[in-house]
Amino acid sequence: MTNRLDDDNVRSVLVLGATFNTDNMGVGALASGAVTLIGSAFPNASIGFLDYGREATRSTVVSHGRTIQVPLVNLRFSWKILLPNSIVYLLVVSMLGALLGESFLRRAARRNPWLKSILEADLAVAVSGGDSFSDIYGLGRFFYVYLPQLLVLQLRRPLVMLPQTIGPFETSLARNLAANLMRRAKRVYTRDRAGMDVVRQLLGPHADPARFCFDMGFILEPRPASRAPLAEVERLKEAGRPLVGVNVSGLLFIGGYGRDNAFNLKTDYRRFTEDLIEHLIVRKNASVLLVPHVFGNSEESDTRACQAIYESLKDRYPGRLAWVQGDFDQNEIKHVIGQCDFFVGARMHACIAALSQSVPAVGIAYSLKFLGVFETVGAGDLVADPRRLTGEEMIALIEQAMDRRGTISAELSKTMETVRRELFATMEGVA
Repeated sequence: MTNRLDDDNVRSVLVLGATFNTDNMGVGALASGAVTLIGSAFPNASIGFLDYGREATRSTVVSHGRTIQVPLVNLRFSWKILLPNSIVYLLVVSMLGALLGESFLRRAARRNPWLKSILEADLAVAVSGGDSFSDIYGLGRFFYVYLPQLLVLQLRRPLVMLPQTIGPFETSLARNLAANLMRRAKRVYTRDRAGMDVVRQLLGPHADPARFCFDMGFILEPRPASRAPLAEVERLKEAGRPLVGVNVSGLLFIGGYGRDNAFNLKTDYRRFTEDLIEHLIVRKNASVLLVPHVFGNSEESDTRACQAIYESLKDRYPGRLAWVQGDFDQNEIKHVIGQCDFFVGARMHACIAALSQSVPAVGIAYSLKFLGVFETVGAGDLVADPRRLTGEEMIALIEQAMDRRGTISAELSKTMETVRRELFATMEGVA
């Protein structure tokens, strides 16, 4: 169980911090991107998810013509620390292994299939939900993504942190733990160039393994839904007007996690969305398609927000407004977004789904991650920050971008060639 690694003997890779067992298609896009990169770099390797879950499920992924079966090695983040797949229990076993040697771990693995799966992995890659390697969502969320990465390092498995947002860190505890973990990683990628500054501040002269690469959502393949074509989309497009996709964030719709304008927006988000739709339909002679990117029935799901907006406005704009109904996976909803001529989104990966298909998109950015990622593809001027701008100012920015959508689309087409090439090079040299 030494830290050996080369292209020829990478036979098993674990993906940490992203699965397909989620209603959030942004996380699904990152999971798919990770599987795609691994499958390209190590075509003979088996791939598994190492993440939390009550049951050991299995996902089927279609990537570049290949069908890949990806099992979940289900850890538990639970107060029941004596469960054999409890993250705390496995960390204690790993610490004992450091003291007692590999023979102890081999014996323990014969009785513990979760430990056995990790020990048999040649490489682990971490995604951290895209933006959760940080304490801005609380220390609980930080430890949720940090502990599995610590576990694989304790078991001397090589760790690569795939493109993600690093930080910010507001507490010295998270800052020190993050720095120690990154020093031990084989490679650390940030998905925005400002993240390199965060890593350099944390690691100082030990920042050698850190580098920039684009968000993995850019290489997600769009795929038409297996169901019948979306009649509403076809109907709107047949009218010959520009089709504008509007992703409505359920999280912003309810005012943030505490329903108290947690993100300090300068405008009421629901009112802004309704005003934007009116502007697009009346002033820009467009049709509007409301597009969820977080499904499900939770309070913060986009599905509920899109439906609420649609029910409120459908009688005012008959034949000009529709919403995407039903459940879609990350590839299918990306295909829907690709049918639009222009896009406005408050979920970053909904915007990435558009930009990566050369559909001009304006991001309604309630966090810094939007600007960092948009800037990497030359679209920093397509970010509307509702913490700084009023609703009227954001609509003016959106109108300007829509008016030059042809030029933006042409520029994106050229940029995406570089994005895809660099993403597929991320795993080069890690073996």
